[in-house]
Amino acid sequence: MTVRQLSMPELVDACRELGIGNVGLWREPVQTYGLEETTKLVRDAGLTVTTLCRGGFFTAVDPDARAVALADNRRAVDEAAALGTDTLVLVSGGLPSGSRDLHGARERIGDALAELGPYAESRGVRLAIEALHPMYASDRCVVSTLAQALDLAERFPAHQVGVTVDTYHIWWDDSAPEQIERAGAGGRIHSFQLADWTTPLPQGVLNGRGQLGDGSIDMREWTRYVAAAGYTGPIEVELFNEELWARDGREVLAETAARFIEHVFQ
Repeated sequence: MTVRQLSMPELVDACRELGIGNVGLWREPVQTYGLEETTKLVRDAGLTVTTLCRGGFFTAVDPDARAVALADNRRAVDEAAALGTDTLVLVSGGLPSGSRDLHGARERIGDALAELGPYAESRGVRLAIEALHPMYASDRCVVSTLAQALDLAERFPAHQVGVTVDTYHIWWDDSAPEQIERAGAGGRIHSFQLADWTTPLPQGVLNGRGQLGDGSIDMREWTRYVAAAGYTGPIEVELFNEELWARDGREVLAETAARFIEHVFQ
């Protein structure tokens, strides 16, 4: 999604040109290009799919809507398995229209995971609950902290359900380092994502993720926390940014790779 302006073949070509061997994919571009076609494309290019995003949106009260959501999540698991990734990232869903019941919404997430976790395991896929910044609690994700994500995940085996650590969503939370340690001890850090926080936020904050180094987050610090917790998996950069999407995608990808080296490893 960092370079969503690139078609799937353009993305794969750009990754090969820049020596990028891993790619995190979103379902919509995969479905647009075709699941079988995308699977063949990335495999022929020698690319590893790190995660598939996203499943989730489990909080509906209506039984029919919940059934539809679960069916879509089973399809997402199948897509992840076909692409060769073992991790499906979950954005759990916001409050249903007219509801103010955060506790009930979070419990419905747990109910959905109880059904989806064993199915994902049977397909060789782990579920990774992503905590989103509290500003998204009403409409996108009632799971706002790593502690809340882990409280849900720990009801299930770690090989079924864990968490995504995303700097954009947790950097403000002074309890997050302790929760990263907790997640690592339980083997529940299933993915790690980087994005910066820039101000002022643009209109429509969903697309306000900043390029690494442009904002307030110390990427090295959060990378150290995750490494100290035992995480050795891939590190993704996920930027929703209208200004980046308006630029040449190959240029943005090259810039992102350079910023990653500069702000994570140098």
